[in-house]
Amino acid sequence: MGIAQLKAQQVADEQFHYPITDPHHRVGNGPLLLFDEAHNNPVTLRGAYAAFSDLLKADGYSLRSTKEKVSFESLKEAKVFISVNALYDPEDWSLPARSAFTDKEIDLLRQWVSDGGNLFLVTDHMPCGGSIQALAAAFGIHVINGFALRKDEQPEIFSRDRKTLLPNEITAGSGKEIDSIMCWGGTGFTVPSTAHIISLLNEEYEIYLPSDANQIKRPIPDDIPRISGKGFANGAYLRFGKGRIVLFGDGAPFSAQLHGIKSKKRGMNHPSAYQNAQLLLNIVHWLDQ
Repeated sequence: MGIAQLKAQQVADEQFHYPITDPHHRVGNGPLLLFDEAHNNPVTLRGAYAAFSDLLKADGYSLRSTKEKVSFESLKEAKVFISVNALYDPEDWSLPARSAFTDKEIDLLRQWVSDGGNLFLVTDHMPCGGSIQALAAAFGIHVINGFALRKDEQPEIFSRDRKTLLPNEITAGSGKEIDSIMCWGGTGFTVPSTAHIISLLNEEYEIYLPSDANQIKRPIPDDIPRISGKGFANGAYLRFGKGRIVLFGDGAPFSAQLHGIKSKKRGMNHPSAYQNAQLLLNIVHWLDQ
């Protein structure tokens, strides 16, 4: 869910429903998923991520949003800490990048994960990527503060057939194999050798590196620096100490929105994103082990 997209008219798709016939936990009795709303996050459980919340509650999980900075006290009951599109400053989309999380919060999260906590970190294109660079780096992940876009402007389908969706514990988790997902922009990142890639950018992508996010518009100006997307991850997971981490470089895939005047579907509700909801379930099931 790009920050530029947040300027456009968009609302949660209240008609979206993904059927769950066999919840992972007895409804209401599952572990707590703590959802970050303390770092200028433009998405909330009652807003753009309402479908995210509804889906995981139907799978038996308890969800709670928090507007408090990260602390051992706030994390002590949580099985998974989820942060989506954290921002240092929602009004400043230019360089230099600054961290949405303080050094103290980063050290605490690193220790919490190492001791057995689980982190689901979702980011997006500039300035989101830059706002979580320091946090991701604490786990050996380098996030690009840019815009990962297909050069041909075609829909962003990641699939096993295209070798951009890789077979692993998550894409084959819960006995529900994922063959394809859909994304809407975002950014890329590199991971340590201990990580496993879920979805992968390729030579069809370029990652644009503007000095200000507002410089990105179609057609992309020729003077915007860029690098090839080949070799950069779009989604990945790793074990860290006793804990687990999943990082995704685009926030839209786990939402369900109606976008713009024509109410175009964006997220899990899009016809071509029919497996995005199951991917979300597989991710949370892997973190909940």
